[in-house]
Parts: sequence; structure tokens; C-alpha cells
Amino acid sequence: MAYRADEDYDCLFKVVLIGDSGVGKTNLLSRFARNEFSSESKSTIGVEFATRTIRVDDKLVKAQIWDTAGQERYRAITSAYYRGAAGALVVYDVTRHITFENVERWLKELKNHTDQNTVIMLVGNKADLRHIRAVSLEDAQAFAQREKAFFVETSALESLNVDNAFTEVLTQIYHVVSKKMLDVGDDPSAVPKGQTINIGDDDANSKKAGCCSE
Repeated sequence: MAYRADEDYDCLFKVVLIGDSGVGKTNLLSRFARNEFSSESKSTIGVEFATRTIRVDDKLVKAQIWDTAGQERYRAITSAYYRGAAGALVVYDVTRHITFENVERWLKELKNHTDQNTVIMLVGNKADLRHIRAVSLEDAQAFAQREKAFFVETSALESLNVDNAFTEVLTQIYHVVSKKMLDVGDDPSAVPKGQTINIGDDDANSKKAGCCSE
């Protein structure tokens, strides 16, 4: 679907990609943002993010998606990476069980640095490698249910469910924001244009939900 200029959007949400090195986070980002895939993808160095605008209900929602950019090799992501994140895709490789086991640690770190309203999607990537699967669909679904997270299996190679994963996260974020604004009597259709929405709990810097911050 074609959109107007990239700057023309109603809401901007930050979404982070986390998970062990080599699970395919960068290719998921490339597939969603540019419809590209590289079989020779190497660990990214430095901060990397991409954007894409989609329609949610009657609004244009712009996603700013951050990749861990190799930091996951140091077993900890800086708090700045998580700051302002409204959603997260926690990615594991369905062919490497250890990457699924480590999801619990990633979730703990995520929850320590983000608000309780942050939308979380568990993503089992490389679903095209069915012949060497190490993590069952049922185990992952049960884990996601326990953690109250959304869940999907993807293949960046085959472009399987990649758009669905990101779109679902953005849609849920928008609904969280809309509900929070309705709860305080604001009109969700009046979301300030082109600004980042703060879905965090009320604090001294955010007198009411729907307050915007860059």
C-alpha cells in the first residue's frame, strides 16, 4: 500500500528487537522495513534502526524499530536502548533450543527497563528450517501464554508472518494508547500528529496518558 511522504504520520512508536545473537533479528528488520533478506548477514556494529509506516484503524502509525546491533553478545543491553520503547519483539531461533531458553532472561531485562504496558511479542524465527526444529510450537505457545505475551513463528527468508508480527505489535500499542487516553477522557482521534506517544504510567513529566514526548 502506498503512503504519502514518510514524514506524514499520526503516531510514532519505538519498537525494540531483542534476543540472542544470530537468531535473525537484523533480517526480520530488513524484511519488514525494506523487504530485503541477506543470507550473509553479519552481526551489526553500532546502533541500527529502520522505519516503516502502516495503517492502524484510520491512523498512519510509524514504527521506529531498533536492532540490538551486536550488543547482545555482551549479555546486556544498555538502558538507553530500551528507553521509550512501546513494544518489543523477543526473538529466538526455532532450531537452537538455547536461544529459546534465554528468552526468559531477555524478558526479565526488558521488563526491568520498560513500562508494564509495553507490548511484547515472542517470535520464533527460522520456521523454514522445519527439518531441524528444536523448539516445538506447543512449548513456545505455552511459554508465551504464561508470560502474557503475543506469539508467532516467522521466517525472514520466506517472508513468513514477518509483516504480521510487526503489524500486530503496532496495532496492540495503538489500542493501549487509545484506551489509556479514553480512560482519562481524551479523544483518541486527536492524538497529536507526528509525535511519539508515551504509554508509561503517569509521573511528574507526564501529567496524563497520551502526553507526548520526543
